This record gives sequence, structure tokens and C-alpha cells, in this order.
Amino acid sequence: MLDIRTYYRHTRFDYRTIWNNRDNLAVHFGYYDEHADKHNDALNNMNRAMADLAGIQPGEKVLDAGCGMGSACFWLAKHRQALPTGISIVPEQIADCLREKNRRKAETVQFVTADYLHTPFPDAAFEVIWACESLCHAKDKSEFYREAYRLLKPGGRLVLAEYLRSARPVTEKGEQLLAAWLRPWAIPDIDTLEEHRAHALTAGFQSAEIQDVTPRVRVSLRNLHELCTQWLPIGRVFKFFGIVNDIRLNNVRASIRQYEALEEGAWYYAMGVFRK
Repeated sequence: MLDIRTYYRHTRFDYRTIWNNRDNLAVHFGYYDEHADKHNDALNNMNRAMADLAGIQPGEKVLDAGCGMGSACFWLAKHRQALPTGISIVPEQIADCLREKNRRKAETVQFVTADYLHTPFPDAAFEVIWACESLCHAKDKSEFYREAYRLLKPGGRLVLAEYLRSARPVTEKGEQLLAAWLRPWAIPDIDTLEEHRAHALTAGFQSAEIQDVTPRVRVSLRNLHELCTQWLPIGRVFKFFGIVNDIRLNNVRASIRQYEALEEGAWYYAMGVFRK
């Protein structure tokens, strides 16, 4: 199984040059609706959709569990006047976040190298736990829900944007496509809606509202598929000459398989909020 740190170290350049830009450091898909119909806008719009779902208010402390390059933290501080703390187990990502914090002079945003399954924060430290396409990397999702519950104040919310299995198992072809997508992305497996709900309720959450938002994200999923399909032949040449390694080339192949698995009906994109 590919290590998460290794994956993000080797694909850092690709995310920066292919998917985002200097002002938008998103390491996630875009959310298309009446607020956004272009790639860069849709990436930011994912933040708006999640923030609206969680009802984030000015001054609330938000933990971005798996913050990537800090995109959501900067957005929440600027647009919701929240007090975000971003964590990642990838030291290079936190270093990038701190450089960006200095560039933007984002004094209310904090970043810490930490594992979201075992954080250094005290009980009831946050009003909101935020996880955008990061929970998938946990082998045992129930550990994440337990830690999120511990960290939330009474009445706090956990908001997710995540990949969900359609069933366990799906078709044989679906399982093959899932494996071909997930493993090169350092994702052990993804859970079903029922499994996520069970994890949340067992951890102590009082309610679990999860909705399928695939129609809002499909354009972004398809865009990555098309982009990587076009780039794959060039990537093979680059690999032959030693310009890219297996991790980066397999990342491209996996990005193609994610959309094929979606078309097979093996998974869907969901957004949810869980209340303590």
C-alpha cells in the first residue's frame, strides 16, 4: 500500500501545475452550481458549499483535518471570518501552508503537522471539524469519527466531502476499477453510506445527514479524466526518459480509473454533516 506521505511528496508538482494555481491551492474536486461554472471558481465553490452545510459563523474555530496546501483554511478565514487550524501528516504540505500564510499575511490561520486520528488538541477544542476528500485515506474510518467527536464542543459539527462506495461489494468490474483508482492514490478503501452513518452514530454523534452531490461534482470528475487521458501518452514517454517516476504515472492512470469507476456505478460523491 502506497504511503500517504510518499504519494503527496511525489505528486506535489503535478497538483500545483495541472490542477490549481498560485491563488487557488485546492487538492480536491470542484463544485458546480449557480455560483460557479468554471474550474477555478468551482474549486473555491466547494468551500462555500461545505461552509454553508456546516453553517460556519464568524469566530468559530475550525479544524481542517487533512488540509492539503491550506486552500480551505485561507478561504474560511477570508470569507467566513472563521479561525481555522489546518493539519496534515505530510510535513512538506505544512511547510507550503506556512509559506503561503506568510505571503497572504493570514494571521488568524494556523497550521500543524499532525495525524487527524491522533491529534494534539484538547477535548472540545473546535466548533467545526472539516474534512474534504481526506477521510478516505484512513484505513479505519471509525477512528476518525471518534477523534472528531472528542475534539468537538457540544453542538459542534463535522462536515465532510467524500467518496462513497455504492455497495459492498459492487460488481467485479467495479471492484477492479476501484482498486485501480484508490491504491495509487494511497487510499486503502472507501466506505458505504451505511458504514459512515454507523461509524458516526457509534462515536456518539446525534445526527448524520449525508447527500449524494455527484451531479454538482461530475464536471470536475470528468475534467480530470479527460486531462489525464490526454496526458498519459506523454507521461509514458517522460517515464521512459526518467522525467517522472511510477508514482506520478500511476497517479495519472488512477485519475482515469476514478471516472470509469463512477460510470460503472461503483461509487458516488457525497457531502454530509454530523452533529454532536
